[in-house]
Amino acid sequence: MISSRRSFIKNTSLVSLGFIGLNNYAANAAMNLLDPAGLDVGFGPLFHKAGDVLSLPKGFIAKVISRKGDPMNDGLLTPGMYDGMGSFRHKNKTILIRNHENSPGAKALGPFGENNELISKIHKNKVYDFGSAEHTCVGGTTTLVYDEKTQKLESQYLSLIGTVRNCAGGITPWNSWITCEESTLKIGTKGIALEKDHGFNFEIPATDRIGLIDPLPIKPMGRFTHEAVAVQPKTGIVYQTEDEGDSLFYRYLPNTYGKLQGGGKLQCLSFKEWKAADTRNYENLTTDKFPEKKSFTVEWIDLDDVEAPEGDLRLRGFKLGAAKFSRGEGIWYGKDELFFACTDGGRNKNGQIFKYIPSKFEGRPEEKDAPGVLELFLEPNDVETFQNCDNLTIAPWGDVIICEDKSDPRVIGITPQGKTYVIAKNIGYRGSEFAGPVFSPSGNTLFINIQSPGLTLAITGPWK
Repeated sequence: MISSRRSFIKNTSLVSLGFIGLNNYAANAAMNLLDPAGLDVGFGPLFHKAGDVLSLPKGFIAKVISRKGDPMNDGLLTPGMYDGMGSFRHKNKTILIRNHENSPGAKALGPFGENNELISKIHKNKVYDFGSAEHTCVGGTTTLVYDEKTQKLESQYLSLIGTVRNCAGGITPWNSWITCEESTLKIGTKGIALEKDHGFNFEIPATDRIGLIDPLPIKPMGRFTHEAVAVQPKTGIVYQTEDEGDSLFYRYLPNTYGKLQGGGKLQCLSFKEWKAADTRNYENLTTDKFPEKKSFTVEWIDLDDVEAPEGDLRLRGFKLGAAKFSRGEGIWYGKDELFFACTDGGRNKNGQIFKYIPSKFEGRPEEKDAPGVLELFLEPNDVETFQNCDNLTIAPWGDVIICEDKSDPRVIGITPQGKTYVIAKNIGYRGSEFAGPVFSPSGNTLFINIQSPGLTLAITGPWK
């Protein structure tokens, strides 16, 4: 690690929204070397030997701590389709809350067995949407308790069930995980017998107490194709991304700090001097190109009817002058700014990274005279830099860490100056994405998921 990045960012919560690695570097073994981009930054070249799942820099070790199908402490099976994940300190242990991006009817990927034979172990009133026998809703979250000192998983259990496609999410300063439904399926959807509408966020407290939460959707935060959230610690304002090809960027101003269910105001981002701007920069667009490294002052537009039974929230936002983004994905709040990814934005649809700096009066009337600013931080348009950025987090030393959503995916670090370097490459499951990168509260362990076949790993090494 270069010395200018040895100091950790202080007072920054740790979570995310893709990253991975496996196995010791063995000096005497036959190694294959992968040349990372940006050799003047990062952790150096990647190495692997026969049988490794990952290529990692020298000195890094990864340990699988949880697999799809593992028996859990509540008598259920660990679900599949691992996605976003958050970490929390609790009683000198690390709590992980992990998303499962399961669709209705994906019983083989759910916690109840291939024929739902374990479903009697839970109470129906703890299931958000039971669905039908053939279309049981098996999206949700699991909670893991990990001892970082012994490097052992102590317990894991189902904490939310009955939702659809829990993709990413975000941690809160009050020690909970917001999990997001990346779906707007609803009652009456043809061919799927659902009991509830979907497209909401849910909040799971970080606790080692085994059991399901009461599945209460946070309806004031809006009904749309949610992807991820990030919370500004001092205000409790929640920023939200949307996974649509023509998405909005949202913020939610809760009436009471830390009480998301208590109501609030949902807004979408617009530019003061460029109404209805299209930031996607597709080659075939006739709109003006949205430039890199230029700050634009923003304003926030109030939205109404936010439960959006017709799934038209973003369309109504466009008509009011909101900016348009290309598939908003991972988002993370750093020290005084936040970053979010748009997975297929840009001329070649390789992805974009945006940076938002909030107003010092964020969410208050005074912000009108001192607004926040948004810039297109990075749009490389070449596959060597990165391709299809998805989940992201901010590392303890301040770099943005992104995962690629493509074949042969990599984990990429991006310095504040925009230099990139490769941290890991998936060589064992080349068709599967990285997800849920998050550092432990100590900063000594990076937890990461491989979505399929379903692995959670703990990576240790010379991060500092």
